[in-house]
Amino acid sequence: MYSFLLSLHSLFRWFVLISLLYSIYRGFSEASRSGVFTKSDDLLRHLTATIVHIQLLLGISLYFISPIVDYFLHHFSEAVHERELRFFGMEHSLMMLVAVIVITIGSAKAKRKTTDREKFKTMAVWYTIGLLIILSSLPWPFSPFGAQRPYIRF
Repeated sequence: MYSFLLSLHSLFRWFVLISLLYSIYRGFSEASRSGVFTKSDDLLRHLTATIVHIQLLLGISLYFISPIVDYFLHHFSEAVHERELRFFGMEHSLMMLVAVIVITIGSAKAKRKTTDREKFKTMAVWYTIGLLIILSSLPWPFSPFGAQRPYIRF
């Protein structure tokens, strides 16, 4: 179960990144030229937030069955001083939760704006902040604790 969820979480991050990048692109490009916020733009806004929420649910499920997190929680005073254990036991999950909250707020605010330009701009700004938080908290293969972690886990 753990391996399956880990693989799914690893694969699903690409959907998160692609949907955020496309939403941000649409938001900034349409805001700059005062585009019309269509039903498809609203669907994109909603789908992006939904994809992020699904990833959060996968991450929460993983958190409760992860052997790394289990060790971190049961040996907190020692594990908090270990970079990789602290990252997965505390930093990654906390920052991802913050990113999901930022993206959710951005989606809700964009939905309630009155002009199309404000909708695009709000979506783009909040989603960009969420994306930056996500990018800073991913275990990339080039990061100190991600050396053994592939871009896609099978």
